[in-house]
Amino acid sequence: MGQGKARAWYVISLRPQGGHAALRQAAARVGAGVIALSPWSLAACTDAPARQAWEAARACEVVVFTSPAAVRFAHALAPIAARPGQVLVGTGSGTRAALARLGLEAVAPARMDSEGLLALPELAALDQRPVGLVTAPEGRGTLAPALRRRGAQLHLAEVYRRQPIPLSTRALARLDALDAPACVLVTSSGALSEVFQRLPGHAAAALRAQPAIVASARLATVALQAGFEHVLQAEGPRPAQLMATAQAMYSHCLG
Repeated sequence: MGQGKARAWYVISLRPQGGHAALRQAAARVGAGVIALSPWSLAACTDAPARQAWEAARACEVVVFTSPAAVRFAHALAPIAARPGQVLVGTGSGTRAALARLGLEAVAPARMDSEGLLALPELAALDQRPVGLVTAPEGRGTLAPALRRRGAQLHLAEVYRRQPIPLSTRALARLDALDAPACVLVTSSGALSEVFQRLPGHAAAALRAQPAIVASARLATVALQAGFEHVLQAEGPRPAQLMATAQAMYSHCLG
């Protein structure tokens, strides 16, 4: 590979710039390397409309955070503080853990996607209840309409945005020189689409030739539509869950 210690196999990560650390740790535990192919970075929304939207959302009876980043950026705008009778909801264990680090209790589904979230009893009866949805533009696109259909008075707070960045020339060079098994980790349909829009044709074909490890059934459909032929679904989006599925697939490379 020419860059650092050679690994028996690799995972290709499409997480935001600066968001690969936990995945690198999980990969190192099983002897795998990470090729970081970030299509964007995350940036705070700090203008007056964003602050006003967050103030309205944080006052709701139910407040839904769509990611650990949503927790982090919202708390930076104005501290998250649970109010009497208020229910905090996270899309998964990572978001719940981000709230727990702030001393806040939250509920989260075992199935960490929009469908799992909507199955929570806390979101079942929302007729005219104020619900805050803390996210990024275009984040959880199916969630806001579903909450509105359930009668929620929805207060949308977009506290961060995804900022496109050039694909790493180092990562592209590593992909071109790849001489070991690899797979693509898919936790965001938007990230996958963004990467394919900007990859040169030969590199896009090479990426599609790799197996895809996806975080949900919805993303399995997205990966198949994007042209991947070999798609495996992990138990969820956490690095350990993704790496467990990848490790099982490449067990012949390990040990």
